[in-house]
Amino acid sequence: MTEDIKRIVLTGGPCAGKTTALVRVIEHFSSLGYKVFTIPEVPTMFTQAGMDYLTKNHDFFLEGEKATLEVQLSLEDKFMRMARAYGKPAIIVCDRGAMDISAYVTPEMWQRITSEVGTTTPHLRDERYDAVLHLVSAADGAEQFYTTSNNASRNEAADEQGLAIARLLDKKVIEAWTGHPHLRVINNHENFENKLRRVIKEISNVLALPQPIEDERKFIVSIDESLPDAIVSDITQTYLVAEPGCEVRLRRRTWGANFVNVHTTKKKISAQEELITDRQVSNSLYESLLKQADPYRKTIIKTRHSLVWKGQYFQIDVFHNALEGLVVLETKGIAQGEEVSFPPGITVIEEITGRTDYDNYNLALR
Repeated sequence: MTEDIKRIVLTGGPCAGKTTALVRVIEHFSSLGYKVFTIPEVPTMFTQAGMDYLTKNHDFFLEGEKATLEVQLSLEDKFMRMARAYGKPAIIVCDRGAMDISAYVTPEMWQRITSEVGTTTPHLRDERYDAVLHLVSAADGAEQFYTTSNNASRNEAADEQGLAIARLLDKKVIEAWTGHPHLRVINNHENFENKLRRVIKEISNVLALPQPIEDERKFIVSIDESLPDAIVSDITQTYLVAEPGCEVRLRRRTWGANFVNVHTTKKKISAQEELITDRQVSNSLYESLLKQADPYRKTIIKTRHSLVWKGQYFQIDVFHNALEGLVVLETKGIAQGEEVSFPPGITVIEEITGRTDYDNYNLALR
């Protein structure tokens, strides 16, 4: 991807606040000197033009979804050309991205569509966009704010059945993007302004703009079989030799037959600010970088359970090997005074927010 042009997907379940967030993104980053291009939501355009995504006509539906992907990619490519011609730093914000389409079709149909369009899931998910920001639907944890009145093309009603459908779509979209090296799930909040601030913060990270250090809320927990369905992945995390004040890690995340390698650098700019950069790396580069492993830190191996519960996104890490028995739950963007809605199956043993001895970087010390 072009260094001065960042392509970012703003996605989420129904009634997640994307429209408001998009306005805030345009205002904020334009004021910082970035040219902000926005790509409209293609399914909404198609619905207004006569496409029926609820049709029982299989051939019509297939052609509609295929055309949706083709137009999505074409719009993105044309805006990328315009951004290059502009010649200055730019952001292309996509109101949903290519992988959103896969959440609404069967795996078999998605395979056929991508094959006929001449692309693949790994390319669309992992290589095409610099970041994917998923705003959790108001149907999950902020039901009082859920409405369909601001989008005439939305098909999920604001009743219990509609809310359940919206939550399911929310989960499917997260699953569709799982594996992208910079997928960030943005929680619902008691104060919607906090949700918008998190969007601005994550895009700022992609642009390599220093940001205030923000502690995740972290807890030592135990889990049992009543934990809700989650995306389960295995993580191998190796810390590399780095300059003082800088943390460099190499992570391989595997789920099912899929995996992704991510190189992350964290550098403190001051006592209050840090700079975080993520980049996906190939298998060959991953193997080469392993030679730079910090000899004073062991490799962290853990199983991660990722899920949304009542509008909050949780990552539950079950550690293995030397750290066997340690289970840590974390959630980002929840203020100290804000209530955490723990999922079923979680027993909190101790809150460790701000405890540096439980940072993975320090847990890895031999």
